[in-house]
Amino acid sequence: MSNQFTIKNWSLNDQPIYKLHHKGAKYVSDAELIAIILQQGTPAQNAVDLARDLLFRCNNNLQKLAKLTVADVIALKIKGIGKVKAIRIIAAIELGSRRMFTTWVGQPIFQSGDVIAHLKYTLQFEPREIFMVLLLNQANKIIHEQILSEGGITGTVADPRVLFKLALSHEATGIIICHNHPSGQLHPSNMDNLLTEKVKKGALLLDIKLIDHIIVSTEGYYSYAEQNNNW
Repeated sequence: MSNQFTIKNWSLNDQPIYKLHHKGAKYVSDAELIAIILQQGTPAQNAVDLARDLLFRCNNNLQKLAKLTVADVIALKIKGIGKVKAIRIIAAIELGSRRMFTTWVGQPIFQSGDVIAHLKYTLQFEPREIFMVLLLNQANKIIHEQILSEGGITGTVADPRVLFKLALSHEATGIIICHNHPSGQLHPSNMDNLLTEKVKKGALLLDIKLIDHIIVSTEGYYSYAEQNNNW
């Protein structure tokens, strides 16, 4: 048995729920926050022990934990963390992510950085490569956003015809395209460069401006517009 005493037998000041309530969330460790979500442990391990075990399996990296699905958490086979607790963990992670999310429809966009946080929220932790587009009107306000394709771990196929059909149907005058790199790699591939040029040339013919092509990953983001002075 790793811990003879349950959390209820700890000093009141050391109990995670008491600490969060009386001191604030910033004074509670990652393991203690997860323990509050788990609610209880096992006869061999209390909830904090289970939380520490979970974090250890993720190299104590919250970003790695955020990438896990319910099935992934269950697959870790941590005794005491089954389906219900796995669901609680994933729900809490998603709620924390949504805290940073604001719908951008109707918001004016003046530069790529204005939408980076939104795009990173949407795509950076996705295990598959996803291609999406933001459509803008003449006032540079987002009028529509949509995921156009989903691929595997190594890539996705984006059809410019589908993209332009969508843009024309919404009478968009500007577009921002974006996809993620699940590998963490930030630099664009040759295929990324070819697609960007194809979309840029096609948009020009339709009198639509390609404002940027943004790549996001857990390591940050890459903006074609920011990296190319002749954009």
